[in-house]
Amino acid sequence: MQTSVLAKLFGVDRVWHGPCTIVVDADVTIQVSGTDAIMNAGAKMYAPRLISGRVAADNVAYLPDDGTLTVVQWVRIRQAAGQDQFQQTVLVIDSEHIAAVEFTEGTNFAALGLPDPPVPTPGPGKK
Repeated sequence: MQTSVLAKLFGVDRVWHGPCTIVVDADVTIQVSGTDAIMNAGAKMYAPRLISGRVAADNVAYLPDDGTLTVVQWVRIRQAAGQDQFQQTVLVIDSEHIAAVEFTEGTNFAALGLPDPPVPTPGPGKK
């Protein structure tokens, strides 16, 4: 991704921004769709794994001088005693390997020089 687009999205002030998904041109994450299990006689059954280039980021900071995007992920681990522990994972991604940035809500189109997109109106038979 061009550094000018990253600068428009995240600024050049080295500050943290909210959640988004970073799509990288490499296999960087493994997502498990289920739980692993131990069957009869100790045979292990593994849940399917999905390997992708999508990184769910809780916080993102663009470092323009270094040409990198620093991504932080937080995982909450619930303990048996009811207390939560948080595990932090930090990724430093070269900006040349970023294919896309996905925002789920609150996108600032003005940063890209675009007006807000029109809201779809229900047509006949749609509610």
